[in-house]
Amino acid sequence: MLEFENVSKSFWTGKQRKVILDRASFRVEIGRSLGILAPNGTGKTTIIRMMAGLEKPDEGTIRKTSRVSFPLGFMGGVVAKHSGRENARFIARLYGLDPDYVEAFSRWLCGIEEYFDMPVGVYSSGMKSRFTFSLLLALEFDIYLIDEGMPSTTDVDFNRKAGSILRDRLRSSTVVIVSHQPTTIEKFCSQAAVLRDGRLHMFETLEEAKRMYDYAS
Repeated sequence: MLEFENVSKSFWTGKQRKVILDRASFRVEIGRSLGILAPNGTGKTTIIRMMAGLEKPDEGTIRKTSRVSFPLGFMGGVVAKHSGRENARFIARLYGLDPDYVEAFSRWLCGIEEYFDMPVGVYSSGMKSRFTFSLLLALEFDIYLIDEGMPSTTDVDFNRKAGSILRDRLRSSTVVIVSHQPTTIEKFCSQAAVLRDGRLHMFETLEEAKRMYDYAS
């Protein structure tokens, strides 16, 4: 379970205070994947980072009784001067997993060939995306956090393999996806919410959420 209780979060932009959440309370239950619809610039990434523990709320409490992933695409913990191999083994030890397994899984999935033994700092943006997503899928979590959906790469084989593995994981795991596009979340989520002006409106179905989202857009 992942629960927000009366959580508030805001930032000072230099001109005004931007409210991300205003006393929001909701719960993500295991087995009920959640999609959060929100326009760009409203704080989708901040909410995901709070769920992962990378951002702290100004007020309120965030409780986690399940293993919650780092966000898809998050590079925290990955050291640019170290190779993909070294990073994979370090992340494995960090999560108490077999370094040989995590290295082999990541090397197979991201498919970056000899670059896997080169510093991550020389990777292209597409290679970094594939590498970090391969690490995410090498680790097993109860709740996976995804900001704006699957990684956008030009590698068709990677997208096919990663998508297939993610779907297999979701048979026994849960996902939280934040996006400004309903089509991004409808493949994985059974319930949805709409973020508007710091308020998170929860709905039992994606169709109900889409109606509010389209009306307010």
